[in-house]
Amino acid sequence: MSQDARFLRDRLLAQSEEYRRLDEQHHEYESRLVALTGKAVLSDEEQVEETTLKKKKLQVNDRMEAIARQMREPGAHP
Repeated sequence: MSQDARFLRDRLLAQSEEYRRLDEQHHEYESRLVALTGKAVLSDEEQVEETTLKKKKLQVNDRMEAIARQMREPGAHP
């Protein structure tokens, strides 16, 4: 991550409640995915959960990026 991107992320975490909430969700999804991928074999339910978590994580990531894009626009506020 570039220094500018890190600065923007830190700024958004400090200023945007939505961004903080999304960042927390993203970390929760990632932690659960790591736990699932650490298993040798996944049950059918775990496979569905893994797929669902990946989709949710992508949606959260897309929203976080949209917020960051808005912040980069001149005169924008979070």
